Amino acid sequence: MNMGTVMAMKPCSTSRSILNKRMAQLAGFTLAATLFSASAWAHAFGQRYDLPLPLSLYLWSAGFVVAVSFIIAALFLRSGELGARRRARDISHSLFARILNAAPVRVVFKLFSVCLLLLILISGLSGEQDPSENFAPIFIWVIWWVGLAYIAAFIGNVWDGVNPWRVLHDALTIVLPRWRDSVFDYPGRLASWPALLLFLIFAYLEFISGVAQQPATLAWLVIGYSFITLTGMRLFGAETWLRHGEAFTVVFGLMARFGVFHGKGHKLQLRLPGAGLLSEQPVSLSLMAFILLMLTTVSFDGFIETPFWSALNTSIYTALMSYQTIAASLAPQIVQQIILSVALLLFYLLFISVYLGFSALTCRLSHTETNVIVTARAYVLSLVPIAIAYHLAHYLSYLLLAGQLVVPILSDPFALGWNLFGTANYKIDISVIDAQDVWYLSVCAIVIGHIAAVCIAHVTSLSREPRVRAAIISQLPMLVWMIAYTMISLWILSQPIIA
Repeated sequence: MNMGTVMAMKPCSTSRSILNKRMAQLAGFTLAATLFSASAWAHAFGQRYDLPLPLSLYLWSAGFVVAVSFIIAALFLRSGELGARRRARDISHSLFARILNAAPVRVVFKLFSVCLLLLILISGLSGEQDPSENFAPIFIWVIWWVGLAYIAAFIGNVWDGVNPWRVLHDALTIVLPRWRDSVFDYPGRLASWPALLLFLIFAYLEFISGVAQQPATLAWLVIGYSFITLTGMRLFGAETWLRHGEAFTVVFGLMARFGVFHGKGHKLQLRLPGAGLLSEQPVSLSLMAFILLMLTTVSFDGFIETPFWSALNTSIYTALMSYQTIAASLAPQIVQQIILSVALLLFYLLFISVYLGFSALTCRLSHTETNVIVTARAYVLSLVPIAIAYHLAHYLSYLLLAGQLVVPILSDPFALGWNLFGTANYKIDISVIDAQDVWYLSVCAIVIGHIAAVCIAHVTSLSREPRVRAAIISQLPMLVWMIAYTMISLWILSQPIIA
């Protein structure tokens, strides 16, 4: 990610001398308190790890485990009913649920979310403009984007209850009751395309723009997004816009379908992990495109840190600047942004094409379905665990290391010399996780994520095919896709970071 010089821990086969040198550089770098810079950000640090076994053995073993999981699923998952979803247990009357639903607790969380939004804006606009010493970029890119995704994926949709724009809209409806009524009916043909467009812009800002780490710029971007969100809620109604147009409600909502808690209103259910991804009806075309974009962005983020991309990017840049093209007259930074923008779009188109290709094979083997797009829409939710797994594998070290930067900033959020909580002099502890831990965690996360995807796809197939044998045969193309994607994902994560 172009968001920090806290360099990502990537395992590869290098010498111990390089590792020691990297660690020495890192220690000096940490003592100098320059973990972030305005020029480039990344996800963790540049420690390298010598794999005890050849990388190919890890890749083939991971693919083999995913294949075995399909065999086990085929043997033991026999019901076409969405049983896991129906076995959700209502815990609305438990002490835990009563505490969460208590009016004072809800009010506290809502006020806290709005205060965080205000703190982001104030610190971004008027605070220290060094990204490593400003609350806005650290909270948004590390705590919120990475940390909240984990909470949504493994617990439930917390964002739905603390979304500050929902809170502000609800407050406005108290002052201006007519805000409860939408101005226009939401055009059905728009579906979730607005959310997809906004998420694509978010990806551009995160990976390509080079400006999103600047506190003041980031604060203005938040103000702009707040205006878009509140306007959409006013025009089309709060729930309608949040469901179709607010990108992060869609993102965290999709991840939360994997979570074990499901809440609606004052009701709370406990369910099996991934049960919320079992759907009797295919999702909309726009939501399918959104899920594929989620996979694209996290994979693209890892891909552009590989030596392969570094060499390819250098060749493209050299070619563009060597000839009398328009690019030769542009600033190098602009040319790089153009290259990355085109690469991101091509990466997305590649994902769509490959997924539709395997969906076509699945459709061809199906006994009931003859429409490729419907087939693709029916199985795309099974890819959400993969997005979660890659998010966990790629960003955990970033969260654990760069996330510590928020500790001293909380004591002095406006760089006024305060020490509110006694943590102003806190130093980053790089020992909380090392490259070896990250590698094995990445292997486990990717493999488990693909196993979950295989099981969800198989249960979906059982509900759509007339016989178990037909369901198994129709899932063979998706199995190939899962195995290949497992191996490719691990290969990307194993590469040295280039940022």
